[in-house]
Amino acid sequence: MGTALLIALLLLPLAGGVVVALLRGDDRVAKLVAITVALAELVLAVLAWLSYVPGAARIQFAGSVGWISRIGVHLSFGVDGIALAMIGVIALLVPVVIGAGWADKVPEGRTVSGMLSLILVQQSLMVAVFAATDVFVFYVLFEIMLVPMYFLIGGYGGARRQYAAVKFFLYSFFGGLIMLASVIGCYALAADRTGGGSFDWATLVAVTKEAPLSTQVWLFFGFFLAFAIKAPLVPLHTWLPDAAEQAPIGVAVILVGVLDKVGTFGFLRYCLPMFPDASRTLAPLVIVLGVLGVLYGSLLATGQRDLKRFIAYVSIAHFGFIAIGIFAFTSQAQVGAVTYMVNHSLATGMLILVIGMVIARGGSTSIADYGGMAKLTPLLAGMFLVAGLSTLSLPGTNSFISEFLVLLGSYPTQPVAAVFATIGMILAALYVLWLYQRIMQGPVRGAALIPSEPADAAPARTRIVDLSGREVAVLAPMVALIVLLGVYPKPVLDVVTPSVAATLTSVGAADPVVAQEGK
Repeated sequence: MGTALLIALLLLPLAGGVVVALLRGDDRVAKLVAITVALAELVLAVLAWLSYVPGAARIQFAGSVGWISRIGVHLSFGVDGIALAMIGVIALLVPVVIGAGWADKVPEGRTVSGMLSLILVQQSLMVAVFAATDVFVFYVLFEIMLVPMYFLIGGYGGARRQYAAVKFFLYSFFGGLIMLASVIGCYALAADRTGGGSFDWATLVAVTKEAPLSTQVWLFFGFFLAFAIKAPLVPLHTWLPDAAEQAPIGVAVILVGVLDKVGTFGFLRYCLPMFPDASRTLAPLVIVLGVLGVLYGSLLATGQRDLKRFIAYVSIAHFGFIAIGIFAFTSQAQVGAVTYMVNHSLATGMLILVIGMVIARGGSTSIADYGGMAKLTPLLAGMFLVAGLSTLSLPGTNSFISEFLVLLGSYPTQPVAAVFATIGMILAALYVLWLYQRIMQGPVRGAALIPSEPADAAPARTRIVDLSGREVAVLAPMVALIVLLGVYPKPVLDVVTPSVAATLTSVGAADPVVAQEGK
């Protein structure tokens, strides 16, 4: 049952993408087919969640068929709690994105069916990346999933979309090539130790963790560089502001909400279990990069003038928190980091959608072109506030428990980093509330809301309307989850905690408090 569910989760969006691509010229039917496929995928994800047994086998729903037998490559898939959580996020966000962009126009020469088919193919590849248990297959998917995103940004984005798409592709592709060198190194190491090469994740974990520290360090860096670019960590982040600025709103939700999480997932699935000695040795370096990301992203978000670039720098700050939590090597910090991956997708995904609705009404991405919008669109302002409060991790919202666990769990092993990261929480309140005040509060002002008129003309009346029923329906599930996971995070914690415990065990790490009590 579980294996069949996973196969359906992998193949349904791909098949749906092919069907939608064939519906050129009939936008309405293409949208209906795409949303139907996306909602069916969400149902399958819910069934997979209910079928998953926390605390049982680490990899569940496993299945494998031979692919390139000469070198031992298999199409092997399975999920642990971390992968399942991210697959659930993907299944939720894609129908939300399709619904939010229902009335959007596409650039001249492009088709709605083309965009929707690329989104569904992207969904299939992202599910496959999180579910892959063959390291070579993971690498292939890691690179292939760049292709639909490249076309989504380059074909449907803003004025500088080609530049942003090429920059995104080259950064990630380069990181993938470095990772390929490490994948080959792991295969050669397995061949030397076992007499036969293998790309099976469990086999490579058993082999590589016994390698000398110097060997682990070199192999670790190959994987880490690819994942640090994808995450992205400072100073490998520069592709994200351009990509987020130029991508269509729905594509930005997928890019920032899901695609980037492949990097932090890679730290947990590959870097830590496969190279435990190198992970512990190089943890201080990663912690420093995480702290720099928190402070750098927060400061630049505070000074942003563009709404979409603001989102990018907020995400860079949040990924710094996730990196700190992963490499603090305590169960609280890592559980916080994994739930942060989920909650960041929800909070930032909703914030991007709300900002997209603001831009759709005002026609500008410049923050200075807005002011007092709450008087015209009170419902939109309320949704903006909910997304913003979740982004700044207000107690009672979903992000709070994640950030709290990261800081609480990091302090025993990384007290200096935890203190500096706390400054990021203060800055988050500053940049979110300041943005809300500038756009929503005060008198109605700004070129986006009040068109310029001759000096002797009467004041222009704005035509800004509040949220439609469709937009409310799109945002309502996000609000519900932000509140629900803020007061009752147990469903996610129960699923991810056993997988985090297994990861810590593979690294040979133990909670400081638990170790002290054992004495």
